[in-house]
Amino acid sequence: MPVTSVKSPPASSGFCLTFDGGPAPAPGGTVRIRTPWLAGAPWEILFPEAIELPAVAGVRLFQSRGVLVGYASETIVPGELATQAEALYRRLLTARGGRHLYRIWNYVPQINAFTAAVENYQAFCIGRARAFEQALGAQFEHHLPAASAVGCAGDRLDAIFVAGTSEPRHLENPTQVPAYRYPIEHGPRAPSFARATVAHNGESRVIFVSGTSAIKGHRTVAPGTLDAQIDCTLDNLRLISHQAGLGDNLGAGQMSQRHFKVYLRRASDLDAVRARLEPGLLQPGDLFTYLQSDICRVALNIEIEATLEE
Repeated sequence: MPVTSVKSPPASSGFCLTFDGGPAPAPGGTVRIRTPWLAGAPWEILFPEAIELPAVAGVRLFQSRGVLVGYASETIVPGELATQAEALYRRLLTARGGRHLYRIWNYVPQINAFTAAVENYQAFCIGRARAFEQALGAQFEHHLPAASAVGCAGDRLDAIFVAGTSEPRHLENPTQVPAYRYPIEHGPRAPSFARATVAHNGESRVIFVSGTSAIKGHRTVAPGTLDAQIDCTLDNLRLISHQAGLGDNLGAGQMSQRHFKVYLRRASDLDAVRARLEPGLLQPGDLFTYLQSDICRVALNIEIEATLEE
């Protein structure tokens, strides 16, 4: 399953994510995300050989070796985020065509802002959970893939999914409450995602690690304190690495391609974060992308995700 990122400009084929402030997007399957690029690889090509298919339910679709990637968006009307997130997810779940979900990326406008006493992230979680429940039933949490939800500018809710025909394995961190079981203090509907997903396509294995931050149990660790949050985030990545059978360091030396995306609430933290992360986490051939983004909890300053290909 080709899930790669490149240092050279993206070709016109394949499915490519680019970010605000990075190089202009190439023709073809390029989606521009309104999250500012700070440093590192300015794009991520998920499927370099993907061919675009006819859209389904307004979702752009690309296929590569039987694996499907889809992209859709909704322009958000103030006060309607829950309803529009539900509509967006119903379209995504229709477009996947019964395939198993492996990964979803969500970019939520003004994620920490409040409308009518409900935080935008909480409203998004309400709509997402409703759509999953409607499509997958009351026990939908057993089918939830790796996912992330971070902030973006503007009024466009973006979502990108990866799905396939082989059944994946979804993983949890033993020191964290599964997100879908968070208590109501975190919102009327719990977030709908697994901490990581292992997917196979023939001989290839890809591990999608969800957005990972400084949470133990269900509580934020060291609110607003960058160094302590980095320590906790790295520990959580180590633990999920063990759950995936990759040892301490997310398959360093085992995986042929590793792409990390690091979301920073404050762009001014970039140099300090790079100094902490790159000597210990980055290996030759790895790619890092640093983005400035609000994170789902106001007290969190950093979130790290990874796509690891064997």
